[in-house]
Amino acid sequence: MDDIQPPARPAPGFLRRWLRKAVTLAIVTGMFGWFYGWASPWAFPKNHTADFKLGVLHGALMPLSLPTLVLGKDVLIYAPDNSGRGYKIGYICGINACGLLFFGAAFRRPKLTSANSDKSQ
Repeated sequence: MDDIQPPARPAPGFLRRWLRKAVTLAIVTGMFGWFYGWASPWAFPKNHTADFKLGVLHGALMPLSLPTLVLGKDVLIYAPDNSGRGYKIGYICGINACGLLFFGAAFRRPKLTSANSDKSQ
């Protein structure tokens, strides 16, 4: 007769690592939402035509608005009263700069030192 094996159990630290990542994500999301709520009134001044500089700022803040929008608060992510093409170019530059900083930090690999490369040979 064949022996029936019980299902494999996850590694002991798997649940702890997953929980730590979930808590970290929740804390960072809360901090982003708070920061956007704090910066939004300052970044979107009333009775002011948004130019290139504000476009860069709005583009950089736009990814941070997601937690605030998900939690149900309707916030601005784009100035309706803008200078046109200059604002839009600034907005795109801001989004790309924010993505470069975030993803650059998230996917950065540390350089191998000569001592580490000698060990691997």
